[in-house]
Amino acid sequence: MAQVELFHVAKKYENGFEAVSDVTLFIERGEFVVLVGPSGCGKTTTLRMVAGLETISSGELRMGGRRVNDVPPRERDVAMVFQSYALYPHMTVRENMAFGLTLRKIPAAEIRQRVEAAAESLGLTELLDRKPKEMSGGQRQRVAMGRAIVRRAGVFLFDEPLSNLDAKLRGQMRIEVSRLHRAMGATSLYVTHDQVEAMTLADRIVLMRGGKVQQVGPPLELYDRPVNLFVATFLGSPAMNILSAERQGEVAVGNGFRVPLPAGLKTPRGAVRLGVRPQHVRVVDGLPGPDAIPAAIDVVEPLGAETHLICTVGGQTVTARVDGAAPYRPGETVGLRIEPGGLHVFDPETEARCE
Repeated sequence: MAQVELFHVAKKYENGFEAVSDVTLFIERGEFVVLVGPSGCGKTTTLRMVAGLETISSGELRMGGRRVNDVPPRERDVAMVFQSYALYPHMTVRENMAFGLTLRKIPAAEIRQRVEAAAESLGLTELLDRKPKEMSGGQRQRVAMGRAIVRRAGVFLFDEPLSNLDAKLRGQMRIEVSRLHRAMGATSLYVTHDQVEAMTLADRIVLMRGGKVQQVGPPLELYDRPVNLFVATFLGSPAMNILSAERQGEVAVGNGFRVPLPAGLKTPRGAVRLGVRPQHVRVVDGLPGPDAIPAAIDVVEPLGAETHLICTVGGQTVTARVDGAAPYRPGETVGLRIEPGGLHVFDPETEARCE
């Protein structure tokens, strides 16, 4: 296991486009860190700079305390799992997993031991003599992971390894990845655009936008205390509701609603953006009362364990989450109440969260 340290790392191309800007990040030995963000945010470019597949324009990269900016990929002690499985179609599972070790002239007995141990941990023992075309997508991805595991590298890099799988397989493979990390305790850097993968797998999340790091921290820290509007709306499904309002003393007033603000809020009077997650929007039984926000239901999304009500409040959309099946229908008017403590306030100009 090795520490990975990035100090003011940037990637700028010849045409002037800066894909990654001033990234500083410290990854502890054995930590599982997930880089997440929308397409084009710079997460894969950052991973490729760690791998040595992209040159670093400025800044410094250290692995295990050693500066590796100019060290070739094969000498960085990293193992990488790609989005495409990158398996050799003419080779068996055993041969694919052993190929990198063979090139490094590892003794045959040790290669066999490593391959069989990795195959057992991944449930591939019965498939060692099959070729990739004879396996499912999930099995192929496990082979790609096995090929990385047998390297016994100091750092494992994952480049959106589950994005080609269907929803059910992604769920299964998330469990596999989590189990493998616990078993190996390896330092891991994982790239995804899927916020569910980020929330469920990471020790810490690095959320990026436009080549810059927006926030770093444990998943629930980013979820509960987002530093800005982008973080607030990117993490969480359904997404956080955002409403435009005006601060008037200790309350925020919008078109069709009036809600108390958190005590001691330091934002001045004027325009604010309010954020509230759907689980903190409660439906009031019966018709809206004087302390409830009147809302017209537009869409009802029954999901079994919960139901999402997409409503209109004063021309703005608000999603409420109701436990279990809900008896509501589109076109009905209901009352909504925002739970105390569930309200976030953002500055509309800077988009920063107000404390």
